[in-house]
Amino acid sequence: MKNEYSKKETDYIKKYQDEGYTSNFLFNNETLIDTNTKVAYKPEEIFIVAHHRYEGMSDPDDMSILYVIETENGIKGTHLLGYGPTADLEEAEFFKDIPKKNYSKNADINEIASE
Repeated sequence: MKNEYSKKETDYIKKYQDEGYTSNFLFNNETLIDTNTKVAYKPEEIFIVAHHRYEGMSDPDDMSILYVIETENGIKGTHLLGYGPTADLEEAEFFKDIPKKNYSKNADINEIASE
């Protein structure tokens, strides 16, 4: 069965915001920055709660990954990363540098919401 949120990133972002993942993170200078507090995080300070991949319906270059994030100090939010031919390689490397132990086994908002 296909998840009702699987088509649009914004649908997932809204659902996660409803579950308390309200911060937005931007990549800058090899760190993820919480746009509210301006605190910068290194890969080892980031925990990936879930991630969702999207491919554009009409443009195969329109690909992204929505990361659902918690930081070591308890900030919860999301980050949308473009991938594919037009991806920012430094930003992609940042996510590769997050330790595997910091990735949750959860991958779906329904699992998170039921915890």
